[in-house]
Amino acid sequence: MSRLAHSVHRVRPGAAALTTATAVLAACAVQWAPAAVAARAPAGGSAPAGASTLSAGWTEPWGISFLPGGKRALVTERHSSTVWLQGRDGSKKKVGAVPNTVNGTAGAGVGNGGLLGVAPSPTWNGTTDRDVFFVHTAAEGTRVVKMRFDGTSLSGYTVVLGGIRRGGDHNGGRIAFGPDGYLYVTTGDAREGALAQDRNSLNGKILRITRTGAAAPGNPFGNRVYSLGHRNPQGLAWDARGRLWESEIGADTWDELNLIQPGADYGWPACEGGCSAAGMTNPKAVWKPGDGGVPAQLAVVDNSVYASTLRGERLWRLPINADGRSVGRLTAFYNGAYGKLRALAKVPGTNELWLGTDRNGYQLDKILKVTVR
Repeated sequence: MSRLAHSVHRVRPGAAALTTATAVLAACAVQWAPAAVAARAPAGGSAPAGASTLSAGWTEPWGISFLPGGKRALVTERHSSTVWLQGRDGSKKKVGAVPNTVNGTAGAGVGNGGLLGVAPSPTWNGTTDRDVFFVHTAAEGTRVVKMRFDGTSLSGYTVVLGGIRRGGDHNGGRIAFGPDGYLYVTTGDAREGALAQDRNSLNGKILRITRTGAAAPGNPFGNRVYSLGHRNPQGLAWDARGRLWESEIGADTWDELNLIQPGADYGWPACEGGCSAAGMTNPKAVWKPGDGGVPAQLAVVDNSVYASTLRGERLWRLPINADGRSVGRLTAFYNGAYGKLRALAKVPGTNELWLGTDRNGYQLDKILKVTVR
């Protein structure tokens, strides 16, 4: 088993049995994976028409988030703690680093954290609003922090939310502003599965907070928790109707695509994949880790969810069905063509994705431009 498989998939005791429906879905997810890049659009809409290199010289880009206007994006590099400004014309400029970032080691107690997600304020303009938010691992745990970005360089450093435990690679780390203007943050279970079921813990959750780190109004439990029962969620994306989709790295059996509802429990650690336990919400799709799985991040284009994968080394397309609450046939693209894939974002105003390769070596990663037609 690869080092990555060991770091993100761990055996857990007492795995619940899958329901018949979920088992069928899981089997289909494996059977649908083609051996090569798809040549034409599958039924149900558009699909990637091709990938080209937007920029090179990267070392493990983790997060991509566009500034308002959609012409430039901020990109984080995980282990260098560096933040870059990437232009749609291919230009690339270092704008600073996030201080107090501690990567740790690959050991079970510390883990391979680093600088993770990034989210500019939706009203960022570089003058009256210069706020940009990050997630990173520090010595004592995982933090949500705020810095100032004037369009040229980063400055300042304010902890918005601390107290999130870190552990191994179970750090979550995706951060994004939702259509409601509040900040959504994914957190891992820090290798303590019970935390995912504790409504008073920040771990194993999707959090919904204000820009000051307070609980957002209307949260289901009156605290920062929006949903619970997550193991290592790293993908968030909203579709055109404002529904929130999430991708989650499981243990040794199933990875998940979930449709998130406020207050819902997604099962971990009692369930991995689907199960019949009372009160648990089952995923909309699952992957076997060794058969195209370990989903990293999500984006939505033309009513389809796209998922980048690490161990799977491919980009999955999952069309959203007419009911808006389920997905159709899974189709894989770029199987093994670029290695592990992580950072993923839709380019505003166009049917295009930016897709980052991962762990190809020092300055050997790329950000790819993927056209969807």
